[in-house]
Amino acid sequence: MEKKQFKSESKRILDLMINSIYTNKDIFLRELISNASDALDKLYYRSLTDKELKVDKDKLEINIDFDSKARTITISDNGIGMTREELINNLGTIAKSGTLEFKDGMSEQDKENMIGQFGVGFYSAFMVSDKITVTSKSIDSKDAYVWESLGVDGFTIDESSKKSNGTTVVLHIKEDTEEINYSDYLDEYRIKELVHKYSNYISFPIKMMCEHKEQVDSKDDKPKYKTVKEEETLNSMVPIWKKSKNEVSEEDYNNFYMERFNDYDKPIKMIQTSVEGKISYKGLLFIPSHTPFNYYDKNYEKGLSLYSNGVLIMDKCGDLLPDYFAFVKGVIDSEDLPLNISRETLQESSSLKLIEKNIDTKIIKELETMQSDDREKYISFFNTFGTPIKYGVYDNFGENKDKLKDLVMFYSNNEDKLITLKEYVSNMKENQDKIYYASGSSIEKVKQMPQVDQVKDKGYDILLLTEYVDEFCLTALAEYDNHKFVNIEKDDLDLETKEEKEKTEKANKESTDMLSSMKELIKDVEEVRFTNKLKNNPVCLTSKGEVSIEMQKVFDAMPNGNNMGIKAQMVLEINENHKIASRLKDLYENNKDEFNNYTKILYNEARLIAGLPIDNPTELSNLISDIMSK
Repeated sequence: MEKKQFKSESKRILDLMINSIYTNKDIFLRELISNASDALDKLYYRSLTDKELKVDKDKLEINIDFDSKARTITISDNGIGMTREELINNLGTIAKSGTLEFKDGMSEQDKENMIGQFGVGFYSAFMVSDKITVTSKSIDSKDAYVWESLGVDGFTIDESSKKSNGTTVVLHIKEDTEEINYSDYLDEYRIKELVHKYSNYISFPIKMMCEHKEQVDSKDDKPKYKTVKEEETLNSMVPIWKKSKNEVSEEDYNNFYMERFNDYDKPIKMIQTSVEGKISYKGLLFIPSHTPFNYYDKNYEKGLSLYSNGVLIMDKCGDLLPDYFAFVKGVIDSEDLPLNISRETLQESSSLKLIEKNIDTKIIKELETMQSDDREKYISFFNTFGTPIKYGVYDNFGENKDKLKDLVMFYSNNEDKLITLKEYVSNMKENQDKIYYASGSSIEKVKQMPQVDQVKDKGYDILLLTEYVDEFCLTALAEYDNHKFVNIEKDDLDLETKEEKEKTEKANKESTDMLSSMKELIKDVEEVRFTNKLKNNPVCLTSKGEVSIEMQKVFDAMPNGNNMGIKAQMVLEINENHKIASRLKDLYENNKDEFNNYTKILYNEARLIAGLPIDNPTELSNLISDIMSK
């Protein structure tokens, strides 16, 4: 037996890799299985060029065994194996990768199947084991050797009696501590779970002897069972996203989605994507039929499962999805992504951004197709996930508005259904140049707004907005197809005829003193004036500037209140054709106290119509009661 030191100032570097590079202890099995897969790939690749080397690919496999009493896990393969020198060089020099050197002599196509690149994955096993024994026989040598290390001072190497080519790695699992239950890894179910999660798509079978209950004949009525061990293949080997479409049914895709993403219902849409070029990848994307239970929770984590050649690298890679598509589930498999040394996270790269951009474009196109070809399904989708898409329109100062604007829909007053902005514009009246909208808490409440009548009388459609995000979305868009969005709640709607404008201007000029007196009494409004935009309603509130009344409601409803002090500049408008107008003029001349009471009542009525709270409901009730009792 020969004892050697690691070649890399061993203890400090080994401690760094075990305690810093790897953050998830579960991945040790993934790394060892990946190394075994590489060894099998190397042997098969050699057999393609070495005519004397006869290899039956169907017999290449990885085997796992565990002994809970001895506290060992064994991973073995019948691959290319390692010579004494390779054991010393590959395992004795930290960050030395035999796979990386082997790939240097391969074509680009053959390189794709090689997983290991950094030569540090093997040492992740020291996170869960206090001793590792590696026995290996190279296809190029008649001798076999055993390498052993405690992971501190170095390693020993000795001869072995192993006869067949391949490598066997035995992990001696650490004793349990108060913080970590290492015995968890000595459980059959746990090993199966780790293989299924991280290595399910390794292209060689991963086999293990598993326990099963088998019923035996019984003389009485009570069933009896015995425990038997049978070899079981733990991985499916071929990912569903790498199979051709004619091999996979819709039911297969639905079952994969429901099992992989723990959903009780099938997705509303499956999107298959395959790209070859500067960055190549395959993937499956799924749009759920309902929002995840924690979708609007601050702890919700978006992202697609990221694989590299069938090996799970990240369970949720958030960088692959924009926030407005955070509800999308799926998997992406690419050999072209630069990973960090632990293969746990991605390095910043233009490749990753390119994939994200492609996925974004793909989802948008698929949704647009659904919108045009299957409107009923699209409306179902939009009712579920329309809010985040509308949020995406105005988020980041509207940088994504142009690519998302045709996905959003709003309720049409004329059509009594959801329509797109393109459909609104196509149905516009010949003399109409603006897109009109109104906001409120429900469709019915918006329809009852006093300002609606004037727009309806012109024959113009109105988009009825009922979500807090809606008006912000349209504000970010500003216009669609060169038609500006106009809130009918604004004070400058400008739908009157020249004669109507002149009549209103005259009424306001004649009542300047009275209207100023009302303004002094109502401190919350910027102006009080007569209007002809109202049909049957006596009053309404409109707003000036960028902040509408509905926007103010959103700011006021924020968790900490409207700390920014963002307020709508409100205007109290009085219907000049309503009998209340002449009543106010009479009271102003003959009964100032009663005039003040009427002013307060009208203002509070306007607040109620606008959905704003009343500051002093008791005072309002008393004023109304006094008037009713006269």
